[in-house]
Amino acid sequence: MIQRRAFLLASAALVAMPASLLAKPQVKGATTARLSGARAPIEVIEDELGVPHIRAASKYDAFFGQGYLVARDRLFQIDMERRRDMGRMAEAFGPRFVAADTAARLFLYRGDIDAELAAIPPEVRECAEGYVAGVNARIDELAADPSLLPLEYGILGISPLRWDVRDLVRGRGIGMGDADDEVRRAMLHARGLLDADLLMAPLRPAWSFTVPEGLDTAAVSEADLGLLDPANRPGGFEPLQDAWFDPEARREDRFALGSNAWTVAPSRTATGRPILANDPHLGIGRSSPRHMCHLSAPGLDVIGAGAPGLPGIMQGHTDRFAFGRTNFHIDQSDLFILRTKEGDPGRYWHKGEWKAFESFEDEILVKGAPAERVTLRYAGGRPIVSADAARNRAVAFAAVAMLPGANARFAMIAINLATDWASLRKAFKLHVSPTNFHYADIDGNTGWQTIGFTPRRPKHDGLFPAPGDGDFDWAGILPVEDMPHVYNPAGGWFASANQMNLPKDYPYRERIISFSWSDPFRYDRCAEVLRAQPKHRIEDSIALQHDVQSLPARALVKMLPAAPSAEAVEAAALLKRWDCGIEADSGAALLYEMVLPLLSTAVYDRVVPAAARDLVTSLNLAEMLRMLTTLDKRLGDNPAAARDALVDGALVAGWKKAVEVGGADPASWRWGDLHRVTIEHPLAASNRKIAEAFPKIMGGRSGGDWNTPMARGFNARRTFDVSHGASYLFVADVGAWDNSRFLLLPGQSADPRSPRYRDFYPLWLAGTMQPLWYSKAAVDRHAAGRLTLTPA
Repeated sequence: MIQRRAFLLASAALVAMPASLLAKPQVKGATTARLSGARAPIEVIEDELGVPHIRAASKYDAFFGQGYLVARDRLFQIDMERRRDMGRMAEAFGPRFVAADTAARLFLYRGDIDAELAAIPPEVRECAEGYVAGVNARIDELAADPSLLPLEYGILGISPLRWDVRDLVRGRGIGMGDADDEVRRAMLHARGLLDADLLMAPLRPAWSFTVPEGLDTAAVSEADLGLLDPANRPGGFEPLQDAWFDPEARREDRFALGSNAWTVAPSRTATGRPILANDPHLGIGRSSPRHMCHLSAPGLDVIGAGAPGLPGIMQGHTDRFAFGRTNFHIDQSDLFILRTKEGDPGRYWHKGEWKAFESFEDEILVKGAPAERVTLRYAGGRPIVSADAARNRAVAFAAVAMLPGANARFAMIAINLATDWASLRKAFKLHVSPTNFHYADIDGNTGWQTIGFTPRRPKHDGLFPAPGDGDFDWAGILPVEDMPHVYNPAGGWFASANQMNLPKDYPYRERIISFSWSDPFRYDRCAEVLRAQPKHRIEDSIALQHDVQSLPARALVKMLPAAPSAEAVEAAALLKRWDCGIEADSGAALLYEMVLPLLSTAVYDRVVPAAARDLVTSLNLAEMLRMLTTLDKRLGDNPAAARDALVDGALVAGWKKAVEVGGADPASWRWGDLHRVTIEHPLAASNRKIAEAFPKIMGGRSGGDWNTPMARGFNARRTFDVSHGASYLFVADVGAWDNSRFLLLPGQSADPRSPRYRDFYPLWLAGTMQPLWYSKAAVDRHAAGRLTLTPA
């Protein structure tokens, strides 16, 4: 169910926008920039929608062009991410960032950088060098003319950092993985309440808990997380930290970062060509996580969206195949509890002997204060995140990102250079992060391959911390060939939406991948629609990307009491008349969004033991609905009566909440009045000058929620505003490439002085997908500007 009224509302928004933002861009005269690092002239044609098409004589220069254009449009964004990852925030912003910088530097790769670079395929490495050179060329250009600098630099009094290709190897990124889950389970086990964990984090596939032999769960505490816990390294920009200091919000945000993708074979499309659709669900409200580009050179012709600061295209198509991606779930980290030597805490017991920690001294430059020296310790390359010498204890964090060869920042280049399924599967060996990769080629073939480094755990399952004595060490990485995959499936379509999608015949007991997955609601709705469409069209994919039918809402409506209380009659009647679409203009949708969390809280209070509530902080939605629909005995001696009472109570309380947020007249309730799309600078809340220079992009109303295919998540602890979803959407007509469609929120540029700052905002709200021009003829026909980059 597409949110139909949104089209009319967005049309009204278009009328209200300044004429300067609506005018069709005029074709500009040819301009030239002379840049160090380019090897030959590079032509850049910007089309009417702001997509740059790079035409270069070499792959190096094509990626040079991408790096230059990303820096032109998003320099502050990629500069801040690089500062954060490299532990260089304090030198620009002062002492409060020292703890965060220390943690970031702990997760820099400390192995042989030259050996890592040498192991990367030469052509891939050369393209990365071109990208870095392009970023630096833009930085040099700005140094020569500071008036062109993004506004943030003048306000904050800082300068951008120059890039180094070695940093693409060195920076591995800090992340907690599922370390907090491991600690929580150990603490619940020590209390004899481990089964309560399944209420919040059900294991998929079904699995029995086994505590690693030798682990003293009573000794495990949240202190073991050490620097992994953002609360122990404060100092970020306040608005960026809010979610991290709220453990439940952090968990919700982690599982929100998903995506939808589906691939339909020629046998099930109206044109007889494959269709591939993808809409990655990432953060909405701050910096846009995608940037459009078309790179062409001999042996390279790829278009789509890339992640700013990461070379290559993540979702798009080449001249041979279309590709998309969603998050696959892989448990890629473990906590290891080390026993340190009494009287000599610089040594730990491993494989029958005392070993010395590897130590690195580092210096953190601090603005307005003396530099600080820090000591970073590792056990076999695994960062030491916490230590307690008095207890002869240290905790190592094993993460696949820290392994030799885990050079994730080169993976998209290799994928973009591939020509077919076979060469792609070779490129996948560079890909570290967990991903469902979707594929469809011009010959009619379709494929799904799960990729990402998956550690082999011979003696444990990764659900608890493990003793660090060596018995539980990883035994390498699972080969790509052993990961779940399919090529030309008989059903003619497949989809992924972060659900548990291990095939039934997959030997998951021997090849443990993960037990934590997103709830299946989005996938189930996509599958419901795709199964019913024997002749799928591009328009059908677009409609499904904007579908707001809610399966949890259907489940709730089926559970409405046959005889509701007098206080609940009106709420029950409104929901019974509802078609379960989370439409922006729906009053029933607003009521539902108030009722559901209150129902969850009521069930939580009934089924979660009081002694577990500091750790089990919420109920998993799918588990809660299962308990209610199956009349789980944990609801009480009379589960049916208990369910009716719980739902009735939630209806009463939800109605009161709806009146509070929507007004006394139910006829005036509109979910979209609460569920708005507001985009503001990440530093606006903490810097008045930034807020003034970067006015909010706001006013748009939205339907959808976490669980609809048109995923528009929100965190009610903060606001009902959209916080997650698909800021980039893509549908490929494989082989008839100019028929492909896309959207990008809010625009290509992060500079409010640019006409590309918010030009896509009303189009995105309306779901009005735009043509992704690809052929030379189409690009030339729709050219709006030309730029030539020439070697200095």
